[in-house]
Amino acid sequence: MKRAPTPRRTLLLSATGLLALACLAAWATLPLNGPAPSTVTVTRSDIESSVTALGTLQPRRYVDVGAQASGQIRNLAVEVGEVVHKGQLLVEIDPSMQQARVDAGRFSIDNLKAELAEQRAQFQLAQQQSTRQRDLAQTGATRAEDVQAAQAQVKVTEARIAKFQAQIRQAEASLRSDQAELGYTRIYAPMDGTVVALDARQGQTLNAQQQTPLILRIAKLSPMTVWAQVSEADIGLVKAGMTAYFTTLAGGKRRWTSTVRQILPIPPRPLDQTSQGGGSPASVSAGTTGSQVVQYTVLLDVDNPDGALMAEMTTQVFFVAGQAQQVLTAPSAALDSTDDDTLRLAQVLQADGKVEQRQVRVGLSDRLRTQVLDGLREGERLVIGAPVASGG
Repeated sequence: MKRAPTPRRTLLLSATGLLALACLAAWATLPLNGPAPSTVTVTRSDIESSVTALGTLQPRRYVDVGAQASGQIRNLAVEVGEVVHKGQLLVEIDPSMQQARVDAGRFSIDNLKAELAEQRAQFQLAQQQSTRQRDLAQTGATRAEDVQAAQAQVKVTEARIAKFQAQIRQAEASLRSDQAELGYTRIYAPMDGTVVALDARQGQTLNAQQQTPLILRIAKLSPMTVWAQVSEADIGLVKAGMTAYFTTLAGGKRRWTSTVRQILPIPPRPLDQTSQGGGSPASVSAGTTGSQVVQYTVLLDVDNPDGALMAEMTTQVFFVAGQAQQVLTAPSAALDSTDDDTLRLAQVLQADGKVEQRQVRVGLSDRLRTQVLDGLREGERLVIGAPVASGG
């Protein structure tokens, strides 16, 4: 005689059946050929091939104004940021010492000229005495040695005249030097520009005997020069005359366009290794980094009529190697490289779901997208990350 199923056993059987149905339903919904591949589309877009670099803005033309005369600054007539014009008075140095030397030089010349006048008078007297002795000698009224002494006195006074004339010329040359140094106590602007640095203060004492003390810097803020640091890997792509543009942190989306003026042939070095002759007016970055990446300096100029560009601003520079508008492009990640730089391999997804491998001829690249010259059509879908398919 069979026992009736208990409620617990009935519940257990029901749960087992439901679990089996759920597993069957989940298995039925799984794709038969695995997950769908990731694809991208071939589209038309603008593309630009460029080399990027960081740079620093500096004035194209500037001059450091120093002191050639020692003394205390009596008047500092300009301030930082002030616009000055050529010939404008900038600095006055106390001229007391220089004026005293000029006065002493003039007095010395006056004294020498007086002595010269005396010697000229002595020369005339010596000539007269020599003539008289010659006349007396013709009548036998004087001795021969007296005639010789008179002639020697003429030559002595003549030599003294030449000596004082040389001393006067020497004193006049020294006076011109003292007058020039006196003129250096008033410093004038050598060119039009803006005072961008001021390294001295009114009342400061300057010593110009050993080196020229720097007082201020005047710069023309238009045009400005970008000192761009281009890596060794990219410098071969940059050429003189190449079009370039740059942006600044302060300029937002504004672009400034220029052309490459010059590529410096030697990378800058730290100051403790070698002199940076002809280098940037401000400190430039070292030619190598801790990872030994060599960087070369590229110069490009740009007008700055509105003063938006300022010295020491950081710039991001784009050297344009090539441009094309509305051409076929594909994401670079969907194109596999080959031994030929002009050819790539693409995995094209067909309408029936099969993947076809094609050889694609390419052009410009901006590192994200690559120009397609041949081998693909607009709208075709390329598989990313798929195993290499056999050619169809």
